[in-house]
Amino acid sequence: MIEPADIALTLRLLDYAATVVFALTGALVASRSQLDIVGFIFIACLTAVGGGTLRDVLLDRPVFWMADPLVLALASGAAVVVFFTAHFLESRYAAMRWLDAFALAIAVPAGVAAALSVGAGWPVVIVMGVMTGCMGGLMRDVVCNEVPLVLRQGELYVTAAFCGVGAALLAGLLGQTGLVPLLACAVVTLVLRAGSMAFGWRLPVYRSAPPRPDAPKRDG
Repeated sequence: MIEPADIALTLRLLDYAATVVFALTGALVASRSQLDIVGFIFIACLTAVGGGTLRDVLLDRPVFWMADPLVLALASGAAVVVFFTAHFLESRYAAMRWLDAFALAIAVPAGVAAALSVGAGWPVVIVMGVMTGCMGGLMRDVVCNEVPLVLRQGELYVTAAFCGVGAALLAGLLGQTGLVPLLACAVVTLVLRAGSMAFGWRLPVYRSAPPRPDAPKRDG
């Protein structure tokens, strides 16, 4: 799908971009929790590197932020910027959600590229793409006692990531090479996530049916 020489540079750029945007979302959540500047930096860094760290550990690759400390500097810088500017935003929550959507659309292709760089099969590519996109935000929301965006009822989040990875794999099967599969992944992920937020696109959710009046009772 992608030439090996191109994967390393592409993955580094994707990791940088995802780091900055995810760090901004982490800092905005920290602002909602009224943390100090150290708390901002901690949450921003946790959000920025959480998914990628799990990805690299499971793929037995050098952990990206340990191999390149610039990643932590970028995340910390983003946190400091938000600490001094968040109060200018009309809605920090709305800004966080939209930034998170863009971060998802960057991080999922990063997970795909990382899995491809080690020659992983398609099941591993799917898991790594979804994990890289979703785990940082999940950690952010759990630590800050927010309802995780990943688990919002019926919203397309994990589904958007899954379909994005599917688009990348399909593009590869159709003979697309270079950056086209990763671009397809990013576009599909962003369109589905943005559509869920802007237009209410949803998946059906489980609804438990009340027991029938004539249903036999079970002991225990």
